[in-house]
Amino acid sequence: MPHYKVAIVGAGPAGYFTAQALQNSQSDDLIFSIDMFERLPTMWGLVRSGVAPDHPKIKTVAKVFEKIASDPNFRLFGNVEIGRDLDIEEMCPRYDAVVMCTGSSIGKKLGIPGEDLPGSLSAADFVPWYNGHPDYANVVVPLDGTTAVVIGAGNVAMDCARMLALDPSELDSTDTVQHALDAFHKSNVRKVHIVGRRGPEHAAFTSPELRELPKLEHTDVMISADVINAANTRASVGEIDKQLASNFEAFHLVAEKKPLGHPRSMEFHFLSTPKEIKGNGKVEEVIFGINEVKDGKVVDTGNIYSIKTSLVISAIGYESLPIPGISFMKGKIENEAGRVLGTNIYTVGWAKRGPSGVIGTNKSDASDVVKLLIEDLDPEPKQGGDITVVLPTSITVVDQSAWSKINAAEIAAGEAAGKPRIKEVSKVRLLEMGTK
Repeated sequence: MPHYKVAIVGAGPAGYFTAQALQNSQSDDLIFSIDMFERLPTMWGLVRSGVAPDHPKIKTVAKVFEKIASDPNFRLFGNVEIGRDLDIEEMCPRYDAVVMCTGSSIGKKLGIPGEDLPGSLSAADFVPWYNGHPDYANVVVPLDGTTAVVIGAGNVAMDCARMLALDPSELDSTDTVQHALDAFHKSNVRKVHIVGRRGPEHAAFTSPELRELPKLEHTDVMISADVINAANTRASVGEIDKQLASNFEAFHLVAEKKPLGHPRSMEFHFLSTPKEIKGNGKVEEVIFGINEVKDGKVVDTGNIYSIKTSLVISAIGYESLPIPGISFMKGKIENEAGRVLGTNIYTVGWAKRGPSGVIGTNKSDASDVVKLLIEDLDPEPKQGGDITVVLPTSITVVDQSAWSKINAAEIAAGEAAGKPRIKEVSKVRLLEMGTK
């Protein structure tokens, strides 16, 4: 019976769904042993460090991940970084396939003057800061001003804007990390502008996210009905797909709800391109160019407007962090349908296709790539020896048992405080928790 060994690099949704697809593909004639590698002592990737704390239902997918990890042919190697602790060249001979599920963690740049001023942040720094990612615990988020600007027209931008505009008391019962929760309680931000370069018809928000906005209890959300109607008219020239029609319906629900005079508000602006961030030693103002749609194209009118602010968060996309031994192009691993040509390496998720889709998208993506992987398998499995032979002894590996202890300790601490969990952000303490 062929018994193949597969390495999965990255313990996020793409990684776990790849493991699940391999497990589901097994038969009497095909068995997989799976080794999953994660550079952090904590697992679940964006489910832990990307999903907004006020969306706990999305995080329940972690239960699926833990079931996948309970398989006797699954091994976890947490706190092991590929390219630092292990080289790709050391892994490939020891596995029949290596699947890179490393995601996209670097925020794309706006490419405008003033972008590097203090007070200008990427969502790639802000989101993991409030979600307790160990690498981002010391990010400086200035919340002393009354106004914040979020640039982007996708769900990440909306999450950032909503976290800034919510009454912090609404986050007290969530798993928002304590340093961020303390900062939000002290925040002076009361007005949040969310700004997109194109029109509402091109926005990447999803309708469930939009439909939540009128339900916010302590925050007025404003979208111009005229802007939505104009976008609807433009989109009606062609056939409107179901997703866009649902978005327009949700936009109208937001536009129709009259502001109640809450001290906190979110306001949407479209057809606005950031031109410059101004300030003397810190962010003080953002200049936007006003766009219009001509013949289906977004063009600059030459007119501008500005918003006074001390905080700008750009949420315009992500790129993958390069890994030694892997070829990257345009922010993704260079691949064809998930195959990294000329190797026994594959890729799934954002590292493969870029930052698109929702968490569930990775399930079908993983299934498709695993089918290709199985097609490519040699009749005889590799006999390259176990990876532990070349794993540095200086590393404290977080295996499934250690991760279960970390997870249980965080949940127990959370129960005592009326929260889903209290996240630990110190790598040293996380490693200690895994040994108790």
